[in-house]
Amino acid sequence: MKLLVTGGLGFIGSNFIRHMLSAHPDCQITNLDKQTYAGNPENLKEFKKNSHYTWVKADILDRKKVDACMSRVEAVVHFAAETHVDRSILDSGDFIRTNVLGTQVLLESAKASGVKRFVHVSTDEVYGSKETGDSREEDVLLPNSPYASSKAASDLLARSYFVTYGFPVIVTRSSNNFGPYQYPEKAIPLLITNALEDKSFPLYGDGLQVRDWLYVLDHAKALDTVLERGVPGEIYNIGGTRSCANVDLVKNILNLMNKSESLIQRIPDRPGHDRRYALNCDRLRALGWKPRASFEDALRQTIGWYKQNKPWWSKIKSGREYRTYYKKQYVREGRLAVRH
Repeated sequence: MKLLVTGGLGFIGSNFIRHMLSAHPDCQITNLDKQTYAGNPENLKEFKKNSHYTWVKADILDRKKVDACMSRVEAVVHFAAETHVDRSILDSGDFIRTNVLGTQVLLESAKASGVKRFVHVSTDEVYGSKETGDSREEDVLLPNSPYASSKAASDLLARSYFVTYGFPVIVTRSSNNFGPYQYPEKAIPLLITNALEDKSFPLYGDGLQVRDWLYVLDHAKALDTVLERGVPGEIYNIGGTRSCANVDLVKNILNLMNKSESLIQRIPDRPGHDRRYALNCDRLRALGWKPRASFEDALRQTIGWYKQNKPWWSKIKSGREYRTYYKKQYVREGRLAVRH
């Protein structure tokens, strides 16, 4: 298969590419990624000389460069997106440009090139907070953050290309991912790397927000399944193996790392913070997929990866972009004294 992956230098995209090149030796992958703050070439450095992998440094909004990549592939897996909720609260502009307009450029280009399958990777956050029960693919979308709203808009746009043009789009919505190569602004890598340096971790509100956790390699295998057996026009939820309150997750990780819970610093809750997410994944399971990694084993492996790869994350956390962003966050949250 000749495959175009957008945003492949990021966390989930790079893990997906690594899985595909391992599971499908004949796969030819073009990675279209403009290398934003969260796109790191180090994530895929072992494939630099691999003849089955090519990185094209370009913006998905650049139609000319997108067309050049699209003309030589059969399928697309679209990861490229701004994804951090806190950043969307500070400034939603990049989220609309990349997540909505960028998706439109890709869909138009793929349709014109006759691409046979287009997998649009989205999030459970488009459903909004779910007080009880599980979100199903046919549920009404009720996003509560600028990030989630931009992803909901791109989901609906992708669906419209199937309904209007018969273009073979598939949408996936996953729960919270964790694993190696995750940019350390997200909860689990931020907690792990801060704990390794005996620094505090900011916990929003009462910490009772409930999230479902999916190991990134299980997500990669789910997308492989959808790419091969998914039905065009369908939506597939991709859920994990553990649902728990944020405070319990934080305590669990600190316990596994033999660190004190005194590292937890309570801060005011963020605006529009969803209380609970939960996914029904029966539709995807019917295709033969299920998560393989146990939560505890995957968590231990993740902690071990960050312990063994300090140069990777310390370079990020000491960089200007990272420090500038957190300074803005501290001002918004009124916690200038927090040490990161």
